[in-house]
Amino acid sequence: MRLSASAIALVVGLLVNHGAQASELPQRWVSAGGALSEWVTALGGESKLVGVDTTSQHPESLKALPSIGYQRQLSAEGILSLRPQVLVGTEEMGPPPVLAQIRSAGVQVEMFSAQPDLSALKGNLQHLGKLLGNEAKATELFAGYEQALNQQKRWVAKAQSTQKAPGVLLLLGHAGGKPLIAGKDTAADWMLQQAGGRNLATHNGYKPFSVESLAGLSPQVLVFADRALSGDAARAALFKENPILASTPAAKNGRVYEVDTTLLVGGLGPRLPQSLAELSAGFYPSQAKSAP
Repeated sequence: MRLSASAIALVVGLLVNHGAQASELPQRWVSAGGALSEWVTALGGESKLVGVDTTSQHPESLKALPSIGYQRQLSAEGILSLRPQVLVGTEEMGPPPVLAQIRSAGVQVEMFSAQPDLSALKGNLQHLGKLLGNEAKATELFAGYEQALNQQKRWVAKAQSTQKAPGVLLLLGHAGGKPLIAGKDTAADWMLQQAGGRNLATHNGYKPFSVESLAGLSPQVLVFADRALSGDAARAALFKENPILASTPAAKNGRVYEVDTTLLVGGLGPRLPQSLAELSAGFYPSQAKSAP
């Protein structure tokens, strides 16, 4: 079958336009947000990253990239030296004058939501998928994530039908010193709830930990996250710097669990469902074998 000249022109035009659109997609990326960096990687865009912030610790290969510093304290000079075409980050990214300077240098600055909810994640993935030219993969990733969180929700409901939700405190510190208590309207509070815990902290945001703040709370479970240490070293530092914690029911019963600090910034990341399942197993030990 022979194609008419007009049909051939149409096909050629479509191919040319497709190639132009592909070439217009940014090829040099800088990411200021751990969750976003992980999603860029999951969407097949890791090779486009030329720099990341200090919260971008996963996958391990990202640590080899040039660092642009902490997402809230960015430097225009450091970022522009990497010659990026696009800078991606959440509303946690800043300061604003630095972002304005980066924009004025001709770099595309794309903002995403750091809100810990599925609707925000859906928007983030759609946005990233469009920038990377992989919208189908973004849709697929969101569907799997939503399914995992729904499974988590069903598991928690079943566990709570036989056991009361434990009272929990989440402490965010640096080498154990001067930890902050995660209150309402934080990613940490959302995480505790999704794992089936009852956050005993009633304040909003993060509040400095003190002997007075612990009075009368008697947490059944302690969850900690440390910006400088991890594992046994982080746990030892927490109790060394805050010996009052040893008197809590959580410590006496060995119900002290760690979460990665990078899960608490930048919105919902790909590793979160697995971390929720691990926390749930600690919150409901009698149901641990069936944890999602």
